[in-house]
Amino acid sequence: MKCNCLTALLTGVLAIVVSFNAVAQQDSVKASEANANPKGYLVGGITFTRFDIGFTRLVDNGSFTLSPTNDFLEYKEFKSSTVSFDVLDYGYRFNSNFKIYLAAGLDWTMLRLKKNITMKRNTDVLDYDPESGIEFSKNRFSSFYVHVPLGFQFRTNENANGKRFYFVVSPEVSFLINGKVKQKSEENGKQKFRDDYNFEPVRLGGSVRLGYGWIGLFSKYYFNDMFDSAPQAGLKNMSFGVSFGLN
Repeated sequence: MKCNCLTALLTGVLAIVVSFNAVAQQDSVKASEANANPKGYLVGGITFTRFDIGFTRLVDNGSFTLSPTNDFLEYKEFKSSTVSFDVLDYGYRFNSNFKIYLAAGLDWTMLRLKKNITMKRNTDVLDYDPESGIEFSKNRFSSFYVHVPLGFQFRTNENANGKRFYFVVSPEVSFLINGKVKQKSEENGKQKFRDDYNFEPVRLGGSVRLGYGWIGLFSKYYFNDMFDSAPQAGLKNMSFGVSFGLN
């Protein structure tokens, strides 16, 4: 089983690398066309790009320290993560150095909770049940969104190695698919629960990316509250990490 999982993982990573390389080659060809055509051209289609993986942090009314109202959401900082990628990308490249695009993709935010609690489902506000006598080895509380970013990409000319530096700023809107609790304990084994958990149904945010070649760094911040729940007013989230595929 471990061997099969490792093979699948390596195959997936290889597929991602090949995909990024193909996108980079296509973009290089398009860049040559842009130099020949100063009026620019349309770009886009089905793709796999801007694969972001990193850490997530909560911001409670401007502070990284959770207030007493929200301390039940205390989480493991370096085990709470975010993963996202784009699968559709349509835009217009004005020239070799500037492009505007509208994309669509998927976004997960995953909090590794420290406390032995279970988030309640079908409630008007975010709430939880304390689990007396149960020790969770995993207690993950996550949200799943479809996001639609509007990107403004700036890049330098190719250097001697055929690579460029990138700067991308992207406001975005996201739509909630669902929330999820995934737990693991000796008493109950593995359990999964789904609900909206009062996550904000429409999320507004933005991202910044700095990169070289097909790899870079990203940071995201969401301007409205993380939850559509009055006691959690002012609780927002942000993330940062590594981004693959900036072409």
